[in-house]
Amino acid sequence: MTINIAPSILSADFCNLERDLNAIANADLVHVDVMDHHFVPNLTLGEPIVKRICEVSPLPVDVHLMIEDPDRWAPEFAKCGAQSVTFHMGATHAPVRLARQLRDMGCKACFAVRPAEPVEPIFDILDEFDMILIMTVEPGFGGQKFLSNQMAKTRRLRDEITRRGLSTHIQVDGGVSRSTAHIVAEAGADVLVAGSAVYGAEDIAAEIDLIRANAEAAYRD
Repeated sequence: MTINIAPSILSADFCNLERDLNAIANADLVHVDVMDHHFVPNLTLGEPIVKRICEVSPLPVDVHLMIEDPDRWAPEFAKCGAQSVTFHMGATHAPVRLARQLRDMGCKACFAVRPAEPVEPIFDILDEFDMILIMTVEPGFGGQKFLSNQMAKTRRLRDEITRRGLSTHIQVDGGVSRSTAHIVAEAGADVLVAGSAVYGAEDIAAEIDLIRANAEAAYRD
C-alpha cells in the first residue's frame, strides 16, 4: 500500500499560506486543522478560509474537525471542497449517519480517536469510514511530543481492518517526523500527518520525501 504524507498547515506561515501550500506540492494531501476554542482550547480556521484553501491548494484537502457539533458543521466543510472530513468520537451524536451524509456528498468520511480513547468501540462501524485517525498527541496544538504508546492501538486497528478485508486507511497525527515515521508505518498507519517536521525543515520537499521513504521501508502490510 502506498504511504501518503499529509503536511499540516497548522505549522505553516499563515501570512504566506499560498506559498506554503505550493511548497508541499510533492506531498499527497494538505491537512487542515479546524479548531473552535471549545472542543479544544485553540482557535484556527473557519469555512471561508478553508474554502479558499481548497480553491488554491495543489493537493486534495483533508480537514480535521476538532469542534463541537460536527453533525451540523462537517457537511459545510465538504461543501467547501474538502476531499475528506474527519470528526471526533467524543463530539458527534450520530457518527454513522454523518459518515453516510458525507459520502453521499462525494466526501470521504473519517473518524478520529484521541489518546485516552479506545479504538475497539468503532470496530462494528469500521466499514462506514474511509479512514480512522489515531491521535498520537492531545488534539489542539502543534509541535507536541509523539506518544509511542498509541502504536498498540494502531496495530489492533490494522489487525481488524486486515481481518475483515476492509480498505480503510489509518492516519496518524502528532509528532510524526523522519525519526518516528518508521514507527507509525510499522504499526500499520499509511497516512502520516507531519506539521512542524515539514515546515520547520530547511528543504521542505526533501523532508517530505525522506519521511515517506522512511515510512515505506517499514510499512506493515
